[in-house]
Amino acid sequence: MEAIRKQASKFREQVARQQQAVMKQFGGGYGADGVFADEAEAQQHSKLEKLYISTRAAKHFQRDIVRGVEGYIVTGSKQVEIGNKLCEDGKKYGTENTCTSGSTLSKAALSFAKARSLMEKERSNLLKALGTQVAEPLRAMVMGAPLEDARHLAQRYDRMRQEAESQAIEVSKRQMKLREASGNGDMISRLEAAETKLQELKSNMGVLGKEAVAAMTAVEAQQQRLTLQRLIALVESERNYHQRVLQILDQLEREMVSERQRIEGAPPPMVESSMPPPPAYEEVNGIFMRNTVAELVETVEYFLAEAIQSYRAESDAELNLAAGDYIVVRKVSNNGWAEGECRGKAGWFPYDYIEKRERVLASKVAQVF
Repeated sequence: MEAIRKQASKFREQVARQQQAVMKQFGGGYGADGVFADEAEAQQHSKLEKLYISTRAAKHFQRDIVRGVEGYIVTGSKQVEIGNKLCEDGKKYGTENTCTSGSTLSKAALSFAKARSLMEKERSNLLKALGTQVAEPLRAMVMGAPLEDARHLAQRYDRMRQEAESQAIEVSKRQMKLREASGNGDMISRLEAAETKLQELKSNMGVLGKEAVAAMTAVEAQQQRLTLQRLIALVESERNYHQRVLQILDQLEREMVSERQRIEGAPPPMVESSMPPPPAYEEVNGIFMRNTVAELVETVEYFLAEAIQSYRAESDAELNLAAGDYIVVRKVSNNGWAEGECRGKAGWFPYDYIEKRERVLASKVAQVF
């Protein structure tokens, strides 16, 4: 009979443990003691679990942003280095160019180098802003004490809750044993001690749970607010960078297109000018010499010059020029005119339309005569 009683008691304990496991799985509570049947505690536990998951996901997102920005800074720094080298190359060509056919490409190279330098400066400012305004604040929060303290509180609450669950099972077991052996004073005292410990755990668990929920809620709000602010700062920094670079590129394009149109475009229509006419041939060569002729023409040595823009002759005494033509200049007057020979023809032309050249390719010299 005693063996049957022991077997029945063992069977009841197994059933109780199975009930506890099922109730734990579905969030039901623990035994007749009802330690976790309290609705407020269940809601608190559920909210804490959601907060833990939310803050963990936000932490991972913040870490991903930091890693992405750091990678962008490393790549951008390399691009700045390459861009500055390109700027130096353009500046070097623009200042050391020895091309004999004109300085158009030199001017374009210098303009490009200047614009490139400004763009790389803007890129450096962007990288600095991303580091100080985005990566550093987020990294500080990921590694900061408030998040870790709140998570430690949640973990302490979870451990205390597990301890209370175990204590509730212990109380249930002692209650069943007491029912089987009623009147046992030692068992009663042990049951009372177990119940007292369970009540202390429940009380401490309630206080700790509230602290953990409050701390996790504050951290979650801070994560959401700070991450959004840093994302906005990232977008604004990139937008401002691209706007300034676009302005630089627009200005560079205008300069280069204007230079190209000046060279390739048709000569502008002639308008009535206040520039005095060139000296008459007879005056320059001593025929019908007047007293003012000596003041009009300077005696100069012959030199080679390049036409920097086209000129259309308006009389037989003038010389047609095309941009890039080379001229042997023989005379220069004080009233803005010069006389020379180009392509087998001689005549007058505005002195401002040419530039003196020290060196000229042999093939170009052949075109003069």
